[in-house]
Amino acid sequence: MREIVFDTETTGLEARMGDRVTEIGCVEVIDCIPTGRTFHAYVNPQRSIPAEVVEVTGLTTEFLADKPLFEEVAQDFIDFVGDAVMVAHNAPFDMGFINMEMERLGKPVYPEERFKDTARMAREMFPGAFVSLDALCKRFDISLETREKHGALIDSFLLAEVYLELTGGRTRALDLSGRGSANTGPVEFPPRQTRAQPLPSRVRDTEAEAHAEFIADLGETPIWAELDSKTQH
Repeated sequence: MREIVFDTETTGLEARMGDRVTEIGCVEVIDCIPTGRTFHAYVNPQRSIPAEVVEVTGLTTEFLADKPLFEEVAQDFIDFVGDAVMVAHNAPFDMGFINMEMERLGKPVYPEERFKDTARMAREMFPGAFVSLDALCKRFDISLETREKHGALIDSFLLAEVYLELTGGRTRALDLSGRGSANTGPVEFPPRQTRAQPLPSRVRDTEAEAHAEFIADLGETPIWAELDSKTQH
């Protein structure tokens, strides 16, 4: 399943009181695993950035002055997201700002059911514990060395790792049985391409003879006999 883990930085906390988006970062994940595809944009909010916000994000009014307006990056964002589920930490906040910007442009807003909230997931998994992104990174031993300030793309990468842990994705990725679990479903491993030219056998005659003698001692229908039969075809 394709999902978009994303984060926004803003001029403040109130989407309906004049605050605007200043940065968007998105990381594509498929079956909870990052694919390497990302979307990132700084946005000119057309207003000044309060000093207390600059302390958190590092984004100043001067830095953002020559960046594109939201209307200039909106379609690229829409195209990148597509019909994927949108995963955010404290999703109502990011949903509120994205939808506010969409409304300003007369574009359709994203319905609430399109979003997954990792903060809510963490509260259900760890009742009473701190569930900030920093706290969850520390809980799951995810390095914060690259995070000097809050940044939308950096935080999206960190959140993608947290989301993988919250969904049991790392355990699922290591489940070689392919059965998965009741929560994750079966794991599908893509078929490997066959070689155009099969590699020559590196088994010596003496090794083959010893192997045949070993199989003969296992009984009438050993599994190794079946495997030998398949490798000869």
